[in-house]
Amino acid sequence: MIPLDIFADPVCPWCYLAKAQLDRALEARPNHPFLISWYPFQLNPTLPPEGMDRGAWLHARFGADADRIDLPVLEAARTAGVEINLPIIATVPNTLNAHRLLHWAGIEGAQTPVMAGLLRAYWREGLDIGASEVLVKIGADAGLSADVLRRLLASDADIDVVQTRETHARDRGITAVPTFILDNVHVITGAQPAKLWMRVIDDLAAT
Repeated sequence: MIPLDIFADPVCPWCYLAKAQLDRALEARPNHPFLISWYPFQLNPTLPPEGMDRGAWLHARFGADADRIDLPVLEAARTAGVEINLPIIATVPNTLNAHRLLHWAGIEGAQTPVMAGLLRAYWREGLDIGASEVLVKIGADAGLSADVLRRLLASDADIDVVQTRETHARDRGITAVPTFILDNVHVITGAQPAKLWMRVIDDLAAT
């Protein structure tokens, strides 16, 4: 197996689109060699624990461009045939707990289903993925224990692990997501089309 490390944040729309494209490639190439791991990278680490109203956050960050900032995302989603439901997204959450959930899912071998659940919950269902009960349901749907997740989320468990991993990512020069590192060497950034991933898989199979 060849490691494919993915640095992502579930509130990043390009991460959502990137996973959709990668999924299509993996479905087309079911014998792919990738061993996929997800790594934390918070786009908004200074947000309060309860998050922030999305409209207010957009205007605070982008000013006069706030009303236009989503247009490239919507166009990319339309072109790719990926469902995205921006009007129902009310909150930009702090994703520290979402990344803790991904860490615990990794221990159970369920990272990718949990990331899929986080992305679907936020970008298609408009749920607040900073809320503990939302995270518990996403984890439980992927096979994790709801009771254990409630206890963990009510504690400070593994906050230091997530923060250390994110610091390490930044120290490696990662400044944006999604960032893919293939076989610990090759760096691929952005929401690449499925055809690129299929070509990578085919090239690896031919070597």
